[in-house]
Amino acid sequence: MSEILTCEALTKCYDKDKTALDGVDLHVNFGRIVGLLGPNGSGKTTLIKLANGLLQPTSGSIKVAGMAPGPDTKALVSYLPDADWLPDWMQVEQLVGMFTDFYADFDPAKAFEMLDTLHIARTAKLRTLSKGNKEKVQLILAMSRAARLYLLDEPIGGVDPAARDYILHTIISNYSKDATVILSTHLIGDIEPVLDEAIFLKDGRVFAHRSVEELRETEGMSVDAYFREVFKC
Repeated sequence: MSEILTCEALTKCYDKDKTALDGVDLHVNFGRIVGLLGPNGSGKTTLIKLANGLLQPTSGSIKVAGMAPGPDTKALVSYLPDADWLPDWMQVEQLVGMFTDFYADFDPAKAFEMLDTLHIARTAKLRTLSKGNKEKVQLILAMSRAARLYLLDEPIGGVDPAARDYILHTIISNYSKDATVILSTHLIGDIEPVLDEAIFLKDGRVFAHRSVEELRETEGMSVDAYFREVFKC
């Protein structure tokens, strides 16, 4: 199987007046780093939550490695949500222990190595850390799993610019080359150097799904410039 994520006519309605995704067709292969791009309200977080099994489609289908999201896909997917979700009373090393207990594919040695590199104290309680350092801890925990699909919702939104290069290096150097990373972000210029593909969502629909190299060659512009042109940002 070459596809890690497949969507067929995927639709998600929250109520009769709110359609978050409208007939989305997507085919994402293994071994890719993909930017999930679009303005607020375009459906990015909804798509990620559907892929993680946190929401159910209204109609259509979504599959991870050929399976509907659920217990069988939990071992394949590492999910980083766009909001604080870890218990903030725990120490960083306790969080590493929690992930070690929860996930058979979690590598605590890798997590501690990255924490030490970023000078985040193992004994610090999460609540005492800055917003940027909390996000680093969350990303490190997500990327220390040997998953097949990483779903990262705004992984660098609160991180200072000086740390973003390291965070992106962490993403591209800590996943198996046959795995896929999907990053949702507004900081397109920062993540563009690591992207293989870009999915552009507009009003809950796929406006474009293109290889970054092909986009640059045919449009003569960067992914960031193309995004601004499409959405007039």
